[in-house]
Amino acid sequence: MNGELVSWLIRFGAPLLFFAQVFGIFGVPIPDELLLTAAGALVASGRLNATSTVAAAITGCLTGITLSYALGRWVGLPVLQARFKSHHDAIERAQSWFRRFGGWLLTFGYFVPGVRHVTAIAAGSGCLNYPTFVAYAYTGGVIWCAVFLGFGYVAGDRWPEVAAALRGHMARIALVAVCAIAVYAVFHVAARRRT
Repeated sequence: MNGELVSWLIRFGAPLLFFAQVFGIFGVPIPDELLLTAAGALVASGRLNATSTVAAAITGCLTGITLSYALGRWVGLPVLQARFKSHHDAIERAQSWFRRFGGWLLTFGYFVPGVRHVTAIAAGSGCLNYPTFVAYAYTGGVIWCAVFLGFGYVAGDRWPEVAAALRGHMARIALVAVCAIAVYAVFHVAARRRT
């Protein structure tokens, strides 16, 4: 699988990454984290262009999450629950988490497999208006893409082992991302107050 994935990425580059991100975020079973990590490694080795790879990853992710939100907005939660009975528990869980965590679930839900596929649908079904959705979901999408592209870039040829290890530590990665953003925000606000 890994060799085939790399071959496809080298052959089709940014367009493949864009569409894989759109459909992966929308819910098609595509190994998103693995794909992003491999793309980061290919950028590091010079086999993929950094600018087009980053742009394709982020725009694909944001397009997929926006389509999920639109589906929730246009179709509504009751219709989705009736149509996708196998996902009923996941949708209910996402609604419950929204009540508990608010929009932050969109930002850090990317790091929890399965959650990222239903959070935008749940948000679109009435939990969040579009501007609030964009603020949380787009920030999370950029962070998520940057984390996995960055891991792949740093890992280089060892990206398959890094990708496998990352899958087992998604909750910890989300926690580290939250802490890093919080530290940045605190220092950024402190710096603004001094000026």
